[in-house]
Amino acid sequence: MGLKNVSKIDTNRVELEVEVGAEPFEEAVKRAYKRNVGRFTIPGFRKGKAPRQLIEKMYGPEIFYEDAIDDVYPSALSEAIEESGYEYVEDKIDFDIVSVGKEGLIFKAAITVKPEVEIGSYKGLKAEKKIKPVTDEDVDAEIKKLQQRGSRLLTVEDRPVENDDIVNLDFEGFVDGQPFEGGKAEGFTLKIGSNHFIPGFEEQLIGKNKGEEFEVNVTFPDDYHEDSLKGKPAVFKCKINEIRMTELPEVNDEFAKDVSEFDTLEELKADIRAKLEHQREHEAEDAFETQLLDQLAEGVKGEIPQAMFENRIDESVRGFEQRLRAQGLNLESYLDYTGTDMESFRNSFREQAEKQVKVRLALEKIVKLESIDVSGEELEAEYSKYAELYKTDVEKVKMMIFEKELSKDLAVNKAFELIKENAKVSA
Repeated sequence: MGLKNVSKIDTNRVELEVEVGAEPFEEAVKRAYKRNVGRFTIPGFRKGKAPRQLIEKMYGPEIFYEDAIDDVYPSALSEAIEESGYEYVEDKIDFDIVSVGKEGLIFKAAITVKPEVEIGSYKGLKAEKKIKPVTDEDVDAEIKKLQQRGSRLLTVEDRPVENDDIVNLDFEGFVDGQPFEGGKAEGFTLKIGSNHFIPGFEEQLIGKNKGEEFEVNVTFPDDYHEDSLKGKPAVFKCKINEIRMTELPEVNDEFAKDVSEFDTLEELKADIRAKLEHQREHEAEDAFETQLLDQLAEGVKGEIPQAMFENRIDESVRGFEQRLRAQGLNLESYLDYTGTDMESFRNSFREQAEKQVKVRLALEKIVKLESIDVSGEELEAEYSKYAELYKTDVEKVKMMIFEKELSKDLAVNKAFELIKENAKVSA
């Protein structure tokens, strides 16, 4: 098997003329005969036992050619693409048989290939790397979250409703003296200050006592979802059934022991501060890298096959589907629930997909321009990382991740490190 000829037929389309020699094609025909002999009924022979020569004599020598072509075509094309030096982009393949017979097979395949792109300057890119300082207020906010997790609800008997209380109440609403649909409930739970009700409703519950019956006067907003109630004044007859308050644990050394592995509050605060600082350093680094990648993508010039964008969108959709399945959902149900069609859903990934494709092409271009390579030691080290991550043997990892693809990824990572090292950073 071998590549006979390569010709460019469009900007990112090439035609490969591929030859499969007489011997390998004959082996493919033999395999096709063995797979299909059971389909033929020849007088004088049990089904599945007819000689190949007799079947070919009755039905023609090409009877097994189609199956044999299907057998050798994938590997022959793959080898030809490798030999051509082009990188194949998954897309429509135009296939045409030039000749087929005892002499072998010759076919042509028109494929889409990665484009040659030009890129802008990639050294000296300007980007901001601003790390937001951690304040005492930030640490206190995290302590507050820990307090909330350790809080408990207590029933209140000796005072009226206050802000942040949780009340259980009955109510019925009237507009123009008439009750309206959806305006009545019993045993309804409401947190005061949550702003889940009509503006002004929750504030009028403050100061009311358990068992007290009273009226609340409000006006429905002009943008209320029910047209018949928009802008209408309403009266709600209410009764408080229960008042509960949230009790937060006292913030002290005992609190620190309860919620962490630390013995003192100061140790806990120091740990929170360190983690917040680490988080913000990562956020600043991510923002810094995003600025560089945006500039890199903007500098890409060239005609990029649409198939590259669509393939990247396909990957995003598959990833989204996997996350849905992990939650016991499926994409069809998600689209129905959100009222989104597949085209709109795919388009939601398009901008990011186009950027990712351009960035990858730019980084691959830099790998060539800078003659970046990856050593065997670097590859082995990366395989070891994956083996440790997946808790498996290195050899199994090598079966899952091909060396050629891993080498490309590592080279691209090196190219990006080069960009970062040469960037002009402002704080």
